[in-house]
Amino acid sequence: MTGIKTTGEKKLMLFSGRAHPELAKEVAENLGVALVPTKVFDFANGEIYVRYQESARGANCFLMQSHTAPINKWIMEQLIMIDALKRASARSITVILPFFGYARQDKKHRGREPISARLIADLLKCAGADRILTIDLHTDQIQGFFDGPVDHLFALPLLADYVGAKVDRSKLTVVSPDAGRVRVADRWCDRLGAPLAIVHKRRDKDVANQVTVHEVVGDVKGRVCVLVDDMIDTGGTICAAADALFANGAEDVIVTATHGVLSGPAADRLKNSKVSEFVFTNTLPTPSELEQGLDKITVLSMAPTIARAVREVFEDGSVTSLFDEQA
Repeated sequence: MTGIKTTGEKKLMLFSGRAHPELAKEVAENLGVALVPTKVFDFANGEIYVRYQESARGANCFLMQSHTAPINKWIMEQLIMIDALKRASARSITVILPFFGYARQDKKHRGREPISARLIADLLKCAGADRILTIDLHTDQIQGFFDGPVDHLFALPLLADYVGAKVDRSKLTVVSPDAGRVRVADRWCDRLGAPLAIVHKRRDKDVANQVTVHEVVGDVKGRVCVLVDDMIDTGGTICAAADALFANGAEDVIVTATHGVLSGPAADRLKNSKVSEFVFTNTLPTPSELEQGLDKITVLSMAPTIARAVREVFEDGSVTSLFDEQA
């Protein structure tokens, strides 16, 4: 007989960068594994050094890193960590991106602009990623930027069930903050059995994060409105949309978003808003200035969903079955 036979047992290893270790620890607890010890530090000039303290040879490796601020540093760290796994002879490398950085730059709005979301996908592939697992991409077509499997998870069941459990559904109206979120808002309506309204807005193409709200399409008078979005960055769009709803007679407004980027003036805008509650998931760490002193923020954990998806990928199961019982 020629050759050598092996047991054929698969090995799962979970790694984390420094961007959001709290979420990685939660996922590890849900999986019943420990995070692989990793030595990571910055040189004096800002270069990043990575070395794993356990062998990854032949293992199915899952690497978590959420693209929070400072976003470019954490993306670079993730690319270096992927390269280290590739050179350590990992069997497969699945990159877990709770928040996909640069996702808003998914197309050219004007001439001489980049498509940065495609660039990030290319960098991940070039570094050695075999698969991407991410949550609520800004647009679904970003999945096509990566030449390999992309598992797209959704926070909608977690967020919608939370809102549905605390609000009288007969008074609830689901509101899309712009035309681009209508499809997602429709899914909320189906899950909660609520009517749909839309806030029409127009952006200033020359000024980032500058929004003018025009009108509300749909009946919101005397209703409890839940504004649904994928991310909140500076808070300008969503707070202006909430003001438009109150101006049109809404009784209350609840805001939900998967990704709480919450940069710049977001803290002040959320504190001064008439919105009764902002509901986020923990795909990104909550800024310290909002963790303390802002009781209207609720953060729900996506760790159980991520852990279940990791197990399905590792066991060659169906990630789709997490969201579609018929899959």
